[in-house]
Amino acid sequence: MSCLPPLNALRVFEVAARTGSYAAAAEELGLTHGAVSRHVATLEVWLGQKLFRREGRRMVATPIAAMFADEVAHALARVSRAAEACGRPATRRILRVSAPTSFAMRWLIPRLERFQADYPQVEVVVGTVSTMLEDLRGGFDVAIRRGVAREGAWPHHRAILVLDDVDTLIASPTYLERHPIRVPADIEGHALLATETRAGDWADWLEAAGLPHLLGHPRQLFDHFFVSRQAVEDGLGIGIGPLPMLLIDIAAGRLATPLPHIRVRRTGYVALVPDHADRMPVLGAFIDWLAQEGRRAGEGAA
Repeated sequence: MSCLPPLNALRVFEVAARTGSYAAAAEELGLTHGAVSRHVATLEVWLGQKLFRREGRRMVATPIAAMFADEVAHALARVSRAAEACGRPATRRILRVSAPTSFAMRWLIPRLERFQADYPQVEVVVGTVSTMLEDLRGGFDVAIRRGVAREGAWPHHRAILVLDDVDTLIASPTYLERHPIRVPADIEGHALLATETRAGDWADWLEAAGLPHLLGHPRQLFDHFFVSRQAVEDGLGIGIGPLPMLLIDIAAGRLATPLPHIRVRRTGYVALVPDHADRMPVLGAFIDWLAQEGRRAGEGAA
């Protein structure tokens, strides 16, 4: 045991390395910023080297620290699962899910109630990532990412297709009352709302709509889709959106698809389970539920 680093410091270090922020780690762990800094400093003294470097406002793990954090995450996850397996049968289970912010907000969370109804003893903890390129560093039981389920596409992870994706034109119903769009040419002169993390959406849709001459039309750019979606709902202009994730908004009358027959297929979403993860029955049930909900959403978008 004397060869083990301080375990509390290890836990704090893993969260700080995963989030890239002492402040975010403090918020996740319920600690102060200073406490996180002290735990990291303790571990640095124990290891005899610096673990983080500052890049702008972020604290970024050094390359060797990032590898160490990955191993720590796996080890802590195994301890957590072992404790769960040894716990009382009635003990509430925690299932940690990592998902892109828009996917979590517009698709996963609105449907979670159905899973919770069948598994009331399971607490689903959803953590979000802001980009599709976010590292698959530990701290989750299943991660949702955009990609293919082809074998070998996700090293050290098992991939299961969850949701096919397709883009189409979106606008708010009140906006369309004022500015009707009945044929593709009607979009000329409208404000085009675009998303930085979904580069190429407008270019591909304009090509599919037979409007390549509008490729150079100026666009209002937002950093993430959940922001541009809100701008569309508020009537600032028209946008391109992933249809399966917007079915709830369309059914509620918050959004409309003026030209639903013009669609662009996109790479879908997969559920990723680390190879080292124990095959907990509840994890398998959650994966099956995700795939079932994905098929249902696909039928609704057809």
